[in-house]
Amino acid sequence: MGASVSPRGGGGGKRRRGHAKNRPMAEINVTPFVDVMLVLLIIFMVAAPMLTVGVPIELPKSAAQPLATEQEEPLTIALSSEGKIVLQNIEIKNENLIEKLVAVAEERTNNKVFLRADASVNYAAVMEVMGALNAAGFNNIGLVTDAGGPKLDGSDP
Repeated sequence: MGASVSPRGGGGGKRRRGHAKNRPMAEINVTPFVDVMLVLLIIFMVAAPMLTVGVPIELPKSAAQPLATEQEEPLTIALSSEGKIVLQNIEIKNENLIEKLVAVAEERTNNKVFLRADASVNYAAVMEVMGALNAAGFNNIGLVTDAGGPKLDGSDP
């Protein structure tokens, strides 16, 4: 007459099934997290090129065709209507312009520079900046304008 104690249902299964439902789950499902991160990555990759930070400048209009793009991002200098000089996204004082340009010229392989100037800026101020660019070693200067300006024959496009 052996009296042995054996669990109900036999075998070594889960003993307390009623309590297993109340325990917190120890695993985290990362699949939804990864999906959301990939969607956000794609959104930022598409939106990032459209976010150009710059100086508010009203460019003059021109009938010239736009230049082809290059591999290296060209250096841009902007002259605002208030007379501020901005190199890429950094405002620079007039007296420090040549030394900053010389330092930038040493690091770059391309000497292409785009000069953006507000339409209300004095022509002499634009020429002073072009002279500073030339003194720093930048000989390939492109003047940036808005497309669709008047032509020399007086007709509007």
